[in-house]
Amino acid sequence: MGRGWGEVVCGGKLNLSHNCVDRHALGARKDKVALLWEGEPGEVRRLTYGDLHEQVQRFANVLKGWGQAGRSGRHLYGMCPELAIALLACARIGAIHSVIFGGFAAHAIVDRVNDSQCVAVVTQDASYRRGGEVKLKKIVDEALEKCPSVKNVVVYRRSGSEIPMKAGRDIWWDEAMLTAGHECAPEWMDAEDPLYLLYTSGTTASRRAWFIRRVGMRYRPI
Repeated sequence: MGRGWGEVVCGGKLNLSHNCVDRHALGARKDKVALLWEGEPGEVRRLTYGDLHEQVQRFANVLKGWGQAGRSGRHLYGMCPELAIALLACARIGAIHSVIFGGFAAHAIVDRVNDSQCVAVVTQDASYRRGGEVKLKKIVDEALEKCPSVKNVVVYRRSGSEIPMKAGRDIWWDEAMLTAGHECAPEWMDAEDPLYLLYTSGTTASRRAWFIRRVGMRYRPI
């Protein structure tokens, strides 16, 4: 028997960024906290739906400014609110993304980036894990020596650690956002279009990637 391929909501259109953010930010929930985040050192940040709406649109315009709308991949490496903003921005413009666990070493990044032919990476100067500082950008730089498809790297300034920035490729998150427009209409996607890549860890067998379709991920506010 051959492999089957199921389809649902054929011909349906949606945008997950609109579903997660716009319909709340443009209504009665605009000033309600959408994201409450606490980092390991004790940082606490609260973003309302209104805040999230503006930030997602700005970062979507950053990506579009690089000609990165469409199906080419972006990898997100590091846990902070900007991770959520970046993945929602990808969903907004119809771009595929994949989240890489912040504890992975450079070789794991290389595998995932090259497998997806990723064109952009979003990371942090550093993160924190079990009381120590993890130099995420240093790990990304090591990995990207073997990843020719990556053209842009966005770095969120979290710890303030001194890190090298490669001219023509790397840009600080705040600098990119500063010049980006604050309005970006969502791209209405087919229900069967891919939303993101989910990779297995590869610790017990060969690493595999799963395409998650847009209709398979729908959110509602709490």
